[in-house]
Amino acid sequence: MSTQNAPVTKRQIVNRFLARLTSEDPQMYYASTSEVARQLYVMIKEYNNRLSVEEQAVVRGITSEQIESLLGFKER
Repeated sequence: MSTQNAPVTKRQIVNRFLARLTSEDPQMYYASTSEVARQLYVMIKEYNNRLSVEEQAVVRGITSEQIESLLGFKER
């Protein structure tokens, strides 16, 4: 995986976990972005060993603030 694709891959991973989070806990849809980001951070760390080696490298060191930023930025 090239480093150029890392931001796209990171967004895809966050979106995948966001879908899982909101399906497991539909009330998270109404939570603040910072709360959702904190929950996603925990999920990503908890399920890290289930990600591919490439995906693990992309999210290594990710912070809840970075996740919050990704959530707040809408792709066009």
